[in-house]
Amino acid sequence: MGYKVVVVGATGNVGREMLNILAERQFPLDDIAAVASPRSTGDIIDFGDTGRELKVQNIEHFDFSGWDIALFAAGSGPARTYAPRAAAAGCTVIDNSSLFRMDADVPLIVPEVNPEAIDGYAKRNIIANPNCSTAQMVVALKPLHDAAGITRVVVSTYQSVSGAGKEGMDELFEQSRGIFVGDSSEAKKFTKQIAFNVIPHIDSFVGPETDYDGYTKEELKMAQETNKILDPGILVTATCVRVPVFVGHSEAINIEFERPISVKEAQAILRESPGIMLFDKREDGGYITPIECVGEYATYVSRVRKDPTVANGLVLWCVSDNLRKGAALNAVQIAELLGRRHLKKAA
Repeated sequence: MGYKVVVVGATGNVGREMLNILAERQFPLDDIAAVASPRSTGDIIDFGDTGRELKVQNIEHFDFSGWDIALFAAGSGPARTYAPRAAAAGCTVIDNSSLFRMDADVPLIVPEVNPEAIDGYAKRNIIANPNCSTAQMVVALKPLHDAAGITRVVVSTYQSVSGAGKEGMDELFEQSRGIFVGDSSEAKKFTKQIAFNVIPHIDSFVGPETDYDGYTKEELKMAQETNKILDPGILVTATCVRVPVFVGHSEAINIEFERPISVKEAQAILRESPGIMLFDKREDGGYITPIECVGEYATYVSRVRKDPTVANGLVLWCVSDNLRKGAALNAVQIAELLGRRHLKKAA
């Protein structure tokens, strides 16, 4: 006996990746539905490499009754309208948008980090998937926090354009092509030209009513979500930057600890930690870059080194496929966790 699963926003980058990962991981399914906005109704999309094709159904008319799990990858607007409807119909929602993440009654889950938090899902029958940049960072931080107690994190991100959806990927491609052939490189999706450039601005700016005046919402999300997922006592400050990479987010993370921890200790811990692949050699090319993580499940850690400017500090480089661990993979892992701990329909 398996599960009946709905993928909402199935025609987008993350929705398609959810279908791919459900197929790859052989998630125990009795039925699978692809759902999207009216403009995509009737489209045919592949269910991974299974050879099965799915006809996209209209979210406005879809009945969630009788379905077990809905993976939402449609953004905050559709989530606001349809996630509570699905939850009320008895279908547990795992939402990829930011809408429910800081709701006290909604668990915010990274399975390698806080699996026990899923036990509170029944309050609203909704589970939140974290921000892509947060997800990979807390996977790397968790085992180090357990070992030496993290007090402060300073992170700079290098986030790919796929984090802004298909429009972001199209803009990078079109601008790059246009520059080479002498056509226009006008910015539409992003605030400035993204081709051959970097933009220190992701999401809108936070106002002066908070301590984060001058930060962006993306930077604020990383702080707040890390506190909710990992530990409310950790101080987090972030600078989030969009870079001309199609897929794969990178992060330079500076970590301060309560207790001493050596580079060798940290490497040994990370090497044995779930979800992490340590690739750290003191030589040319002895690190992982975004292009090498595309299509992979792991969060890659490289360049672990001591920070000599503080008492107990380390610095590391962290890379992951943002469409996978940063979104679709984490959502499917949450569904697997939900099945194991609560729904228990599959053998």
